[in-house]
Amino acid sequence: MCLAIPGKVLDTFDQRGMRMAKVQFGGIVRETCLDYVPETQVGEYVLVHVGFAISRVNEEEAERTYAALRELDQLTELEAPVVEEIGPAGFAGANAHSGRNNSSSGEDSS
Repeated sequence: MCLAIPGKVLDTFDQRGMRMAKVQFGGIVRETCLDYVPETQVGEYVLVHVGFAISRVNEEEAERTYAALRELDQLTELEAPVVEEIGPAGFAGANAHSGRNNSSSGEDSS
């Protein structure tokens, strides 16, 4: 079974020619592709499956979906404090463990 989760669009932007958004799911913010629903605006809700917004829903529908998931005890991950997991590998601070030194060491990076 495939599951799409509703999320609220916090910001929209273009990335490499794709329409993208920062979408909040409970306490988690993730990047989501809006190419299937390009008319989506900040403040609206979208259903997201594997990183792609597949449709828009109204706030009431999003709340009904969250209520059903809460009844099934499926919201544990989403009810944590807001964490932004956006970065090269989908995680904030992904470069911190990549061996790259992003500090200003005076070395020429060219």
